[in-house]
Amino acid sequence: MTSSHVERIPATLIAGDGIGPDITASVTTVLDALGAPFEWDKQEAGLGAFEKEGTALPEKTLESIQRTGLVLKGPLTTPVGKGFRSINVTLRQKFDLYANVRPTQTLVPGGRYENVDLVVIRENVEGLYAAMEHYLPSGNDPQAVAYGAGYNTRTECNRIVRFAFEYALKNGRKKVTLVHKANILKILSGLFLEEGRRVAAEYEGRVAVEEKIVDACAMELVVKPEQYDVMVTTNLFGDILSDLTAGLVGGLGMAPGANIGETMGLFEAVHGSAPDIAGKGIANPLALMMAGSMMLAHVGRLDLSQRLDNAMKHIIEVDGIRTRDLGGSATTEDVTQALLRAIR
Repeated sequence: MTSSHVERIPATLIAGDGIGPDITASVTTVLDALGAPFEWDKQEAGLGAFEKEGTALPEKTLESIQRTGLVLKGPLTTPVGKGFRSINVTLRQKFDLYANVRPTQTLVPGGRYENVDLVVIRENVEGLYAAMEHYLPSGNDPQAVAYGAGYNTRTECNRIVRFAFEYALKNGRKKVTLVHKANILKILSGLFLEEGRRVAAEYEGRVAVEEKIVDACAMELVVKPEQYDVMVTTNLFGDILSDLTAGLVGGLGMAPGANIGETMGLFEAVHGSAPDIAGKGIANPLALMMAGSMMLAHVGRLDLSQRLDNAMKHIIEVDGIRTRDLGGSATTEDVTQALLRAIR
């Protein structure tokens, strides 16, 4: 069946700020050549949208996301000093994108680690990122004390751990690690661990489970990352550990991410908008390309996802394509053209 006969799937495309348009153009060019079934609805968000429309999240963008339930998003810049909270946090909470999925795999040979193949699954809507922050006065200073509070609910802890175990089963993974700090945060993190154990018991004999205190986990990831498979944790810990694991395989330029809800998926490059190199044609598009591959798998096109994964592996291992962040001199266009050749 040719791509022209494949049922089209509406998807919101947000190019983003800074290097976003460059890497998004690369990804959509490759996806279209691959025969991906997406019918793009191009929308804006971030600093560029704010400068044009006075809001970083225009209503028409939110309406598109609600309608399609499927998003490919480049990096966004939240306007500074304008009273805006993080756009990414806002999107996650507004659309209940409760599961953040960050796969990490060694693709570039010759690095410090050769056998990294793990996934961090992070609870995405609660914890210390719920933005419950306040100042408390003291003496003549109304902002003398900064106070932040977070919360975890049993329902959400149960849901994210269950997601991790189901992900493990679906993707042939063998072990789930519950990452916590229940030895100190006995209530806040203790509730997560308690629910994690409750869910894990339902998967006994099908998926192995272990428990790790977050600081010990961070140390072990640097010493012996190959011992980890699927890791599930709360919001703040997951944010930190997923960037740590990206550093094991070459940095955020090799780190895709997915934000998954009950009826919606948002796929993104998790790195920043890098305004210092915007428009220079030297940005690494592979993180967003990998997110595109995850998006294909999400809609059931595992065949196309595998072809794209194989092509990325080929241009790195066989063709030796490296952008500057990976120690090479390849341009964004070099990566795009190499991938187009590899998928033919």
